[in-house]
Amino acid sequence: MSAPYNAQSAPVAWRYGGNQMKRWRMRANVSREELGEASNYAPDTIKAMEQGVRMPTARVLDMADRLCRADGLLSAAKEYLQRERFPARSQDFMLWEESAVSHCSYEPILIPGLLQTEAYARALIGCHWPPLAPEIVEDRVAARLERRRIFARKPPVAFSFVLYEAALANSQVDKAQLCRLLAMGRRFNVALQVLPYSRSVPVALLGPMVLLADGDHDRAAYQDGAFASELTTEVGVVSVVAERLSMIRAEALSSAESARFLERMVYQL
Repeated sequence: MSAPYNAQSAPVAWRYGGNQMKRWRMRANVSREELGEASNYAPDTIKAMEQGVRMPTARVLDMADRLCRADGLLSAAKEYLQRERFPARSQDFMLWEESAVSHCSYEPILIPGLLQTEAYARALIGCHWPPLAPEIVEDRVAARLERRRIFARKPPVAFSFVLYEAALANSQVDKAQLCRLLAMGRRFNVALQVLPYSRSVPVALLGPMVLLADGDHDRAAYQDGAFASELTTEVGVVSVVAERLSMIRAEALSSAESARFLERMVYQL
């Protein structure tokens, strides 16, 4: 299982930029306290930036450049250190998704990110705890919406989505979200199924899962949790996830039945 967000899971650019800042600071015999006071950051925050756990900001890089006489070498890192648009733990998954030719998923609690409306995405991302800065929320909402480009890719990607009924019963799921699901289910390359409570099987309660395949027929399985996520190409794990998805799809309503199920929900709102 992947590690929580820390120095090892942080973006490489953050870690490299922080490491360079630390090397210049030590070479110039500047303490963390001195750099923190000059840039208006706590020493622990400077430490987190140097370890790559936090992104080194433009302010601290410019001040470090000045105090350490780096002649612009530290300030030059600013253009490479942008806010990551996805949490560190999901970035490898996003890279796989970009090259996938098939995308199969099951979601027991939430609407899958690719099928979310902007309002639904903002509600989920905005209620993160600890709270995210408003600009990070907006960046992540925009990044999630940009993922939709995968539906227009050529050659087309084959999609299979199965949603447990509980995911549709969430208070954040409004009429617009249900209508989007209906519209996406009509696309020629999308199969959308609903697993109602009445057809629930034990394997459907084990959490969300995604199975991706690329053009070389390599497959990766992804499972996302509250505190950690796992992306693996290990054959044994991929096979288990594939079997579980097949079992869930077999118990779920057909695409046509699922559309009627969603239509009834829309009419009830």
